[in-house]
Amino acid sequence: MIRRLLVANRGEIARRIMRTAHAMGIDTIAVYADGDAMAPFVREASVAVALRGQTAAETYLDMAKVLDAAKRAGADAVHPGYGFLSENAAFAQAVLDAGMTWVGPPPRAIAAMGDKLEAKKLMEAAGVPTLNAPKDPRPEDYPLLVKAAMGGGGKGMRVVERPADLDEAIAGAKREAQAAFGDDTVFLERYLTGARHVEVQILGDAHGNLVHLGERECSIQRRHQKIIEEAPSPAVDAPLRERLGEAGLAAAKAIGYENAGTVEFLLAGEDFFFLEVNTRLQVEHPVTEMVTGLDLVREQLLVAQGEPLAFTQADVTLTGHAVEARLYAEDPDNDFLPVTGTVLTWEPAAGARFDSGIESGSVIGIEFDPMLAKVVTHAPTRQEAALALALALERTAVQGTTTNRDFLVATLRHPSFLAGDTTTDFIERVAPPRRKEVYVGQLEHCAVLAALMAQAWRRAASPLGGFPPGWRNAVLPPEAFSYRTGDVTVDLTYQARRDGTFDVTVGERTLEAHVLAVSDAGIEAEVDGVRHRVAVRTDGSRWWVGEVELHQVPRFPVKEKETVEGGLVAPLPGGVIAVAVAPGDTVTAGQLLVVVEAMKMEHRITAPSDGTVAEVRAAVGDQVAAGDLLVVLHD
Repeated sequence: MIRRLLVANRGEIARRIMRTAHAMGIDTIAVYADGDAMAPFVREASVAVALRGQTAAETYLDMAKVLDAAKRAGADAVHPGYGFLSENAAFAQAVLDAGMTWVGPPPRAIAAMGDKLEAKKLMEAAGVPTLNAPKDPRPEDYPLLVKAAMGGGGKGMRVVERPADLDEAIAGAKREAQAAFGDDTVFLERYLTGARHVEVQILGDAHGNLVHLGERECSIQRRHQKIIEEAPSPAVDAPLRERLGEAGLAAAKAIGYENAGTVEFLLAGEDFFFLEVNTRLQVEHPVTEMVTGLDLVREQLLVAQGEPLAFTQADVTLTGHAVEARLYAEDPDNDFLPVTGTVLTWEPAAGARFDSGIESGSVIGIEFDPMLAKVVTHAPTRQEAALALALALERTAVQGTTTNRDFLVATLRHPSFLAGDTTTDFIERVAPPRRKEVYVGQLEHCAVLAALMAQAWRRAASPLGGFPPGWRNAVLPPEAFSYRTGDVTVDLTYQARRDGTFDVTVGERTLEAHVLAVSDAGIEAEVDGVRHRVAVRTDGSRWWVGEVELHQVPRFPVKEKETVEGGLVAPLPGGVIAVAVAPGDTVTAGQLLVVVEAMKMEHRITAPSDGTVAEVRAAVGDQVAAGDLLVVLHD
C-alpha cells in the first residue's frame, strides 16, 4: 500500500496528482528547483524537498537528486507525471531498486517504446500499421518529417518540404532533441497532410487485464504541439473506434503493458497509422476522465499497488463529449512564440475544470514550457462542450502576460471547428483570428472605464479624497487620455461635474458617465446609458478592462529602442545556442543565421532576403532579451 508518494514533477500535473493522492489518503512529497520555491504545487504537498544547483530544467532531470530526496523524505512510491523523467527506463528501474513503488509501466515497456525506431519495428511485428520513409528519399517522397527518437511534445520535430532543407532540419532537430531529452537520435517518417491526430488511452494491470478507454482527437496543433483536445473524436464512429481500440491493445500486448499509457495514430479517412506509445499519463487525459467517469491517476495508483482493474472492456462506456484547451503564455500574432512575464491576475471562471500550476503573482520564465493551465468542459453534445469552453475561457481573468486565450476562443467558436473539420493543418488552412476583435463602441467604453478607474485611484490616494469628485478651486482643462489596442487608438477627455458625474468626449461625441462603485478589483459605472461592472487591472501602461487589453499611450514621446537598418532581432528572451554566419558572409533568403532557445524549443532567425552579413552581435551562450540586435544584413 502506498502511504507517501513523491511526485517527480512540477506545475499543474504535480498539483493534479496530489489532488487525487490526498483524496485517497496518501501523503505527498514535492521536489522543486529554486525558482519554484513558492509555487502552488510546493505548498500543497505534505512535504517539499529542494533540489539545488544546475539550471532549473536540469534540476528535475537529475535522477540522483530526485531519488535522494525520495529517500530523505521517506517516500515509498514515485509518480513521474509527464515529461522530465516520466519515460526514462533507467529512472523507473532505480526507483524499484531503491525499494519504492513505481507508478507507471514496467521499465522494460518504457525502454521498448522509448526508442521510436525500435518501437516501430515492434508494432510492425504486431500487425499495427506504421508510417515509413525511404532510407534515401527522392524528391517525390517529400514532404517528410524529421522526428526525435526519444521524448515527445513536438520537440525535435521538423517538416521538410524539399531535399535542400533536409540537412539543416536534421541538425536543428538533433539539437532540440538533445536539449529536451538528452539524446539527439532522429529519424525520418512520411508526413501526411490533412490527417487527424487520434490516440487511444490504454490501461492495464499486473494480472493480465488490459482495456482501452476510447480515443481522443488532438489535431489542433501549432509547432506539432497540441493545443485543443477532445474525446471522442468527431471523425470516429463505432466500427472505427473498435478497430482503433484493437490496434491500441495489440500495441500494448506486444510490450506487456501495465498502468496507463497512450497509443498515438495518424488517421486519414478510415486508415490509421501508428505514431508512438507514450508510456505515461498524457497532458490531455482529463477529456478521457470526463467521458468515462474514471480518475486515471487513481487507477494508476491502484494498479501500482498490485490491485486488478475493477472493470472490464464491456464496462467502459463513453458519455457525452469533453473538450480541453491548453492556455499558454504565448503570442499568436507573433507565430505563437512563447512570452515571459508575471501573471498579475489569475481568476478562473465558473463552469469548467481548471488544471493549472499558477496563481496571481506567478512568474513565467524561459526555463519551462509556458503552459498556464488546461481548461476542460463536458456536455451532452460536442457543440455544447466547445461553446461552454469558449465562454469559460472568455470569462477567465488572466492578466499580466500575453496568452493564446483569444485565439482559443475564436477557434472553439469557428464554424469549421464546430463542424468537426479538424485536421492537423487546421490552423494554417482555416486561419482563425489570432486576437480578439473588439468593436469600436466596446473599445470606447473600455477606454472610458479605464480612465475613470485611474481617476478614482488617484483621488483615493490624494489627501483631498474626501471631497466630491467634481470639486475644484480653479478652472482647469479636461483630463486627456489615449488608449490603444491593436491598430485602433481612442482619444478621450473627461471633465468632472459637482454632482459626481463626468462629461466624457470621445472623438466628436460627448458621453455622460456615472461611477456607481469602485474597489481595488474593479469598477461599476454607467456610460452612455449602458451599465458596466467589470474587473480592471493595470501594470504600468497596460490595462485590462474585463477581457479587453488596452495600452495607455504616453502623453510625452518615449525614446524607442535603437533600430539599425538591416538589423535582425531576437523574437523572444532566451539563450543563443548557434550562430551560423560571420561578418562578410554572403547569405541567401531563408538561410539560417542564429538559433535562440527558449522553453526547450529552438527559434530560428533566418535571412529575409539575399545579402551580406555586416555585423554579428550574438555569440553562443549569450542570454538575449526580446528585441536585442543579433545580426545586421546589407544588400
